[in-house]
Amino acid sequence: MNEMLAPLDPSRVTVRPVTNRREMGTFIDVPWRIYADDPMWVPPLRLERRLHFSKFNPFFKHGEWQAWVAYRDNHAAGRISAQIDQLHRQRYGSDTGHFGLLECMDDSEVCAALIRAAEGWLSARQTRRVSGPFNLSINQECGILVEGFDTPPMVMMPHSRAWYGRLLEEQGYQPLKDLLAYWVEVDFKVPRLMSALIGKFSRQVRLRPLRRGKFNEEMEVLRDIFNDAWSENWGFVPFTKAEFDELGTSLRLLVPDYGIQIAEVDGVPAAFMVALPNLNEIFAKLDGSLFPFGWIKLIRLKSRGGVRTGRVPLMGVRKEFHNTPLGMALAFMVIDAPRELGRAMGIQAVELSWILEDNKSMRAILDTLGCRQYKRYRIYGKTL
Repeated sequence: MNEMLAPLDPSRVTVRPVTNRREMGTFIDVPWRIYADDPMWVPPLRLERRLHFSKFNPFFKHGEWQAWVAYRDNHAAGRISAQIDQLHRQRYGSDTGHFGLLECMDDSEVCAALIRAAEGWLSARQTRRVSGPFNLSINQECGILVEGFDTPPMVMMPHSRAWYGRLLEEQGYQPLKDLLAYWVEVDFKVPRLMSALIGKFSRQVRLRPLRRGKFNEEMEVLRDIFNDAWSENWGFVPFTKAEFDELGTSLRLLVPDYGIQIAEVDGVPAAFMVALPNLNEIFAKLDGSLFPFGWIKLIRLKSRGGVRTGRVPLMGVRKEFHNTPLGMALAFMVIDAPRELGRAMGIQAVELSWILEDNKSMRAILDTLGCRQYKRYRIYGKTL
């Protein structure tokens, strides 16, 4: 006789959909409880999270979502979201859907209740293939940390508790794809291969920083290169103009001119790199709030060069140059260009993230530079 799963005791675990501003506040605050004893966690800015989950997020022009909070004995014990991305469905099939924003106590019942809520919502929208976490898409934070719990996350990268993978696997989810983060000291010794390739193509390639006077045009150049460069990568969904415009607003405020480098081949933009100061070093001191004095702390620390690390979140080389010596030279050039200026500004080390585990060509370039893989994130999947 087939055994039936015992139903969850509703007096102990309940899951409620987020339907109003107060419940969204609870949803945003769940991580403060989950990570209360984790010194590596960096609290997000609550105001930024409010905006991210609002109608002003350009993701919602092509995606829909629902969020839930799980309660054990009337105390928030976890959260989850479910999303349908029409751009993803156009590329990968009308039966795809995602979960995201998963945070949970080490509690199998709570995780099971959250997963049931998300899967029920997705199933009602003809979803059979679920993957995640995506917060809210692959072009934002994604993956569960599975290696590298002993260091804090970089800006715009997630952090996780060590039990998340186990809880997901208990619910039938299997590893789908691993994403890697690399670490490099800015004073690394330039390898001979890098110097040789840069020298070989130095007459053909011109490297320049962002032209701030033509900022909007430059953002379209970056978006065009990125969407071309990444178009054949696993899970790729193109950045829309609205999404890249929103990103550009942040870059205009946070990134110095030298932090965005564009490489031109015979006068045509062919590669780029964006380097961010790791503002998580500052956010860690604010406990999620810019008020009443958080703005002052943020401005003071940033103006005093109080950030010692950075992150390269965006980089791309046009597809036509992939797996060619010129393509490798372009990657070397855009990575190396801001190094001296960054060091002069006090930056000591940089994270390059994320890199698909099976992106062997890029990993080979990073290995050549002496970069060290130090974090691993995992995307999980399940067929409903």
